[in-house]
Amino acid sequence: MRTYSSHLLHFYLVRLAGLLAAAACFLMLPAPGNAATLSPADEKSVRAVIQAQLAAFAKDDAHKAFSYVAPNVRETMGSAAVFLAVVRSEYPMIYRPTLVAFLKPEAKQNVVIQRVQMLDASGDAWLAIYSLQRSKGKVWRITGCVVVENKGRMA
Repeated sequence: MRTYSSHLLHFYLVRLAGLLAAAACFLMLPAPGNAATLSPADEKSVRAVIQAQLAAFAKDDAHKAFSYVAPNVRETMGSAAVFLAVVRSEYPMIYRPTLVAFLKPEAKQNVVIQRVQMLDASGDAWLAIYSLQRSKGKVWRITGCVVVENKGRMA
């Protein structure tokens, strides 16, 4: 039986793992001169994965939202319910954005970085920086997401 303290410990371990994944995502950001060009089909596929996950969040469909994440995120979060709970409590701007604008994705080796501008329910602007990789060489899966305040204007 889990006690409150063991739930709290689990939450903090999940949170720490998420912060480490975010740090890794920033380290993988391509330098402007190193960015590779994605095919139009890949650009469309990357965007579709993120849009589908946002649509799943809008419906509180934890299993569908969790289906778009890569194995590293699945392992860190443990379950779709935990994943949705973390997104709902820690990333409300992703959980329920009021406006979304996709910027041009960039590729470096086998990682794609997709920047997405978002407005939250309060009208605050955010920049979500998603990292994605191909799962088994076929479909794109989200490997991480870092969210920072967006002081610039929306695209």
